[in-house]
Amino acid sequence: MSFFLAAIYDRFMAKSERAALGEWRRALLAPLAGHVLEVGAGTGVNLAHYPGSLARLVLAEPDPYMRRRLAPRARERGAEVLDASAEELPIPDASFDAVVSTLVLCSVSDPERALAEVRRVLRPGGRLVFIEHVAAWDRPDRLRWQRRLEPFWKRIAGNCHLTRTTAEAIERAGFELLEVKRESMRKALPWVRPSVRGIAVKPRAVEPQAGAAGSSTVNSAP
Repeated sequence: MSFFLAAIYDRFMAKSERAALGEWRRALLAPLAGHVLEVGAGTGVNLAHYPGSLARLVLAEPDPYMRRRLAPRARERGAEVLDASAEELPIPDASFDAVVSTLVLCSVSDPERALAEVRRVLRPGGRLVFIEHVAAWDRPDRLRWQRRLEPFWKRIAGNCHLTRTTAEAIERAGFELLEVKRESMRKALPWVRPSVRGIAVKPRAVEPQAGAAGSSTVNSAP
């Protein structure tokens, strides 16, 4: 299925790209600067939307068939390709200003571990920008269909889960959600239309306050 999915992915997503995803990608990626890592880069659809001024762009993709399609596009863009999953990034701590995840966290085997890795490789104040399809909690009828289809869908769509609550998972992983938008992914299959996109930030280290535990503040007697 991995070979088949890589072969059809761009054509399968083309209508949604024209209707919604292309603009969502551009809006999130165009403002990025500095050193950027993309996890689950797939066939390289995001490459057209990155600014040319980036100091470094690294594309992590564990699937060999996706990487085969990604590599020539990455060379044209001057980006590096890394054989690595989101759950296991061979990258030093605090190396990147931004991490990009678009339609990836639905398919990782361990979302908590993937988000912990993303947080680790981000510098304090660094951003995670994301687009993900999620559970349709506002549409109980659609959510029921997502739950019914998920076991089959995972097998044919690269472990893609239909009922994850990704924004909440990002927040639980220790990020601050700066911007969150929920919208139907137009022209997608009904069970993958509910989506969330936005920006999350790795908090900066908290500076110790005067008078905090361990300080040597002395109160004078009246």
